[in-house]
Amino acid sequence: MATTVTAPSPSVPSTPLLKDELDIVIPTIRNLDFLEMWRPFFQPYHLIIVQDGDPAKTIKVPEGFDYELYNRNDINRILGPKASCISFKDSACRCFGYMVSKKKYVFTIDDDCFVAKDPSGKDINALEQHIKNLLSPSTPFFFNTLYDPYREGADFVRGYPFSLREGAKTAVSHGLWLNIPDYDAPTQMVKPRERNTRYVDAVMTVPKGTLFPMCGMNLAFDRELIGPAMYFGLMGDGQPIGRYDDMWAGWCMKVICDHLSLGVKTGLPYLWHSKASNPFVNLKKEYKGIFWQEDIIPFFQNATIPKECDTVQKCYIALSEQVREKLGKIDPYFVKLADAMVTWIEAWDELNPSAAAVENGKA
Repeated sequence: MATTVTAPSPSVPSTPLLKDELDIVIPTIRNLDFLEMWRPFFQPYHLIIVQDGDPAKTIKVPEGFDYELYNRNDINRILGPKASCISFKDSACRCFGYMVSKKKYVFTIDDDCFVAKDPSGKDINALEQHIKNLLSPSTPFFFNTLYDPYREGADFVRGYPFSLREGAKTAVSHGLWLNIPDYDAPTQMVKPRERNTRYVDAVMTVPKGTLFPMCGMNLAFDRELIGPAMYFGLMGDGQPIGRYDDMWAGWCMKVICDHLSLGVKTGLPYLWHSKASNPFVNLKKEYKGIFWQEDIIPFFQNATIPKECDTVQKCYIALSEQVREKLGKIDPYFVKLADAMVTWIEAWDELNPSAAAVENGKA
C-alpha cells in the first residue's frame, strides 16, 4: 500500500510560492538523506516519491516532510494491466508521479542532486527559480537577444515585434547542473575529469521548431498545460534501451508545445550534480539509442500534428501513430513504445477524470 506521511507545517517567514499548487516528484532506489540539504526549500511542499526496484525494500525519508511513497506493487495495484507502460529499474518510473499528482505544477529532481551556490556564494533556491520561469511568459516565436525579457533588468530589444511581446504560456522550465555535466557515455569516457564550473546567469526560450536534449534531473512543468506529454517512455528492465527516457519525453513534449503555441525555457536554475554514473554501464544502456537517435531526431523534426488536435492527449495519440508507422520500421521496440504511449494516455485519463472530461468536451 502506498505510504502517506503528513508533516506538521514548518515555520517559515512567508508563504512559499505555489505551496498548495506544486508537487515535487523524486524517483529513487535509496534512502533520501539528500533531502536534508533541500529542507529549507522543499519542506513546505508535498513530495511524491516513486520507489524503483525491489518493493520490499524500505526507503527512509527524513522526518518533517509531507510525502506519498509509491513502489512497484502500488503502481501495479493502481494501474492494473496499464502498469505495463511504467518503466521498471529505471528513473523513467518518475512519470508515474506526474500521473498521480493532483497539483497544477510539478518539479522533479534526482536524488544525487544537491543545492548549488551562485557566484556570490549564496545557496540557489532552484524551485523558486523554476516557479518564476513557469509563471512568466516565453518567447518561442521570435528570439530576444537579451534572453528572457520578463526578468528584472531586461526587456525586449529594439526590433522585437510589438505584436509578439505578450509572449506565450510557459509549459516547461528546464534547469542545468554544476559539477558533473549530463554527458552521454562516449563523452564521459573521453572526458572523465571534466566538470562544469560555468554559471551562466541566463534563461532563454527554446525557439519554435527547435528540439533540445531535455534532462529530467532538474525539471519543472505546468501539469495542466503539458502533463500528458511528459511520458518518459519504456526504459530499463526488459527494454533494449536506457537513459533516453527524458530525451524521448522532451522530443515529444517540444513537438506538441510547438503545435499548441506553448513555450519551453532553459537555463537557470542550477543545482549541484554530485555523482558521475559509470560510463561503461551507461554505454550498455545507450548504445542502441546513440544509433537510433540519428533517425529519431529527423523524425521529430519533420513530425506534424493535425490541426484538429487541440489538446495534449489528442496530439500525443497522433504522435504515437506516427511513431508506430515510421519509427516502427527501424526496430519492433518502437511499435511496443507506440502502444505504451496510447496506454499512458488511457491511464492518465482514468486517474485524471476532470481533465479527461475537458478532453471529451472538445472532441
